[in-house]
Amino acid sequence: MNNLKHLIITIMCVLSATLTYAQEKKVMVAYFSCTGNTEIVAKAIAQATDATLYRIQPQTAYSSADLDWRDKESRSSKEMSDIGSRPALADKNAKAETYDVIFLGYPIWWNVCPHIINTFIECYKLDGKTVIPFATSGSSTIENSVKELKQQYNKINWHTGKLFNDGTACVKEWAEKVIAVQ
Repeated sequence: MNNLKHLIITIMCVLSATLTYAQEKKVMVAYFSCTGNTEIVAKAIAQATDATLYRIQPQTAYSSADLDWRDKESRSSKEMSDIGSRPALADKNAKAETYDVIFLGYPIWWNVCPHIINTFIECYKLDGKTVIPFATSGSSTIENSVKELKQQYNKINWHTGKLFNDGTACVKEWAEKVIAVQ
């Protein structure tokens, strides 16, 4: 009987420590948004997961002319046609490497993430971190952008991404479900 009692106490201690560890994981929602669509989703995820919210901002803000994807001479068109383009960040104070789980949000540009996302990833040491991508788009899916990110940054623990085009209706449920298994 004493052995059984000891076993139960040991199991309870292990479970308690595991739950405490899971609750202590630091979570960040880092996002890039020019028009506000991705920002709305990012704020909903941060609220649902009690995460730190961080806006990825370029050193030089994008104007509406910069974002004109129909103009091959626009800033975004030039950046996206240059695979090595890495727009400068406005700041490098996110301390992303200190978080265990990072939700990473962006709009889909040319069927991939904007290159400022690459700048963000390369600025911080995210190897071994769990990164959960989410995106917004008028017409593209998230699959190709996640595939490219996984290939470029294969030491990051990438979670399946999610595209949000219908506002924040299912954001809370998705975010809570995803964070529960991390």
